[in-house]
Amino acid sequence: MSDLLYSEVEEELRASVRSLLSDRVDHSRLEGPEPVDLKLWRTLAADLGCAGLPVAESAGGAGASWRETAVVMEELGRFVAPVPFLGSAVLSVAALPSDDPLLRDLATGARTATLAVPLSTSDSPSWTVTASGAALSGSVTTVADALTADVFLVPTATGLFAAEAADVSRTPVVSLDLTRPVADLAFDGTPARLVAPDAAPLVGRALLAGAALLASEQLGIAEWCLATTVDYVKTRRQFARQIGSYQAIKHRLADLWVAATQARAVARYAADCLANDDPDLPVAASLAQAFCSPLAVKAAEECVQLHGGIGFTWEHPAHWYLKRARANAIALGSAARHRALLADLVDLPA
Repeated sequence: MSDLLYSEVEEELRASVRSLLSDRVDHSRLEGPEPVDLKLWRTLAADLGCAGLPVAESAGGAGASWRETAVVMEELGRFVAPVPFLGSAVLSVAALPSDDPLLRDLATGARTATLAVPLSTSDSPSWTVTASGAALSGSVTTVADALTADVFLVPTATGLFAAEAADVSRTPVVSLDLTRPVADLAFDGTPARLVAPDAAPLVGRALLAGAALLASEQLGIAEWCLATTVDYVKTRRQFARQIGSYQAIKHRLADLWVAATQARAVARYAADCLANDDPDLPVAASLAQAFCSPLAVKAAEECVQLHGGIGFTWEHPAHWYLKRARANAIALGSAARHRALLADLVDLPA
């Protein structure tokens, strides 16, 4: 097994990303007509080179690995950053063959893409789009990062295709998490380029990568909620004493700390398996989602509740973390779905 501790390079990357996000993420703008911050995305993708971390330098990437990508995902979760990183830098990069020309554009941040599958897809999606030659017909619902994508990677029974977003009809869908908007896609004789003749292994790889790295984002959410709540209960006073001195609150936060520590281990293991093409990746990804998904929701709920009245206001950012955690709980498969997948993978009888 690899060393799962963060390397010096990973910590330096974290510091750079955290510095950028702390200066640029403004939750007050999320209620506006354009919640996705494309200027922040361009800085993150092009200037810091985060869009192509696992892509080889010869293909325009940073030549790092998925472990570094996981560190970025942690920080994006910590700030609930409104950028299309999951769709473009994770799902699309993982789905593309290493020699596809689109990969360079994604790695350099010149273009963005997303995988045209429902956000809730966990494994073996059924193809809802058909291809007749190089023309696509059909529809896909609730696609993440679809409104800002330049290209859609569309799986069909006859291959994986790349379609320009300008040729696709996009209908925004009201989402609980405004920082990761979703949309329905409609294809009507849409021209497309064949990326690979067999979509199943590429899409399967992308979904595994997405599930494995989404756990790191969920870890970032949980850690922010824990740290923010601990700071608050140290200073908030009730009945002439700090509320953090009450044993019941100590127990709740201690339990959360233990769970977050365990979540860091499973999230790091999933990212490491992905980075090293470990055959244990399916188990690691489902284990990470089964554990980290409910933890992020629990941490966000505790954050809201232990902040008392201020935690329930629109002005406090806690609700953004709860919304992201709740939306992530069904993204790329629910915890229950991943527990079922895990049972099959380790041959656990029903």
